[in-house]
Amino acid sequence: MRELSELTEVEDPAWPVLGEELRAASVPVEVLDPDGERGAAALLRTQVTVRSFLGAFLLHSGGAFVDDGWLRVYGSPADDNDRRLPSLARVNDYPADAAAEPEWRPGAGLVVAHDVLGGVFVLQGGPAEEVGLPGRPGEMVYFAPDSLRWDALGAGYGAWLSWMLAGGTEEFYEGLRWPGWREEVRRLDGDRGLTLYPPLWSEEAHRDLAATSRRVVTMAEVLGFERETAVGLDEPDPGFLGNV
Repeated sequence: MRELSELTEVEDPAWPVLGEELRAASVPVEVLDPDGERGAAALLRTQVTVRSFLGAFLLHSGGAFVDDGWLRVYGSPADDNDRRLPSLARVNDYPADAAAEPEWRPGAGLVVAHDVLGGVFVLQGGPAEEVGLPGRPGEMVYFAPDSLRWDALGAGYGAWLSWMLAGGTEEFYEGLRWPGWREEVRRLDGDRGLTLYPPLWSEEAHRDLAATSRRVVTMAEVLGFERETAVGLDEPDPGFLGNV
């Protein structure tokens, strides 16, 4: 296990580049203030250096609401009890006492973001046949609420985040937004999401997404419903979707 100094004292840290991308994003982005001590602890547990976008984001950001909060990217917020956005450590159930569980690692991968519909972005954590997720170790994979399946995205965390900040949300969520979605989404805290009826995975919803009724519920309820539905429809159990 690398010491904190090995993770932070590096050449070419990513934060100057990432910080500029956050400021110059093509979509509205709100970056929350970080907690330095919590960020350092998360960095040490995650074992990534600040040369990576993930390490830089963990240490220097409290998380971000991207595209008016449609996408929530987790960091190390100053107040982890604030409903606005939980920390990456809390979302992934990091042990409270790292010294007591030095060998702990996230199971199939690291949950790094959710979207308001219950989509889950995970940094794949091992060989597909072992972790039960598609893609390669270090590749971003997505649990899609409209298919209730995991998809490999063909990019790592840095390329994925750059794409989202550059307006990739518009392409990625094509066909999954309705007139007026921005007004509905921007007022939500990070522990809240939307359920749709008819459900997003149904043919009725896809025929006329604007005609669906939408209800604000906790993200925990959204994720729990997705997992139960997937299993009930004889889809593979998606596994851990994050603790929000």
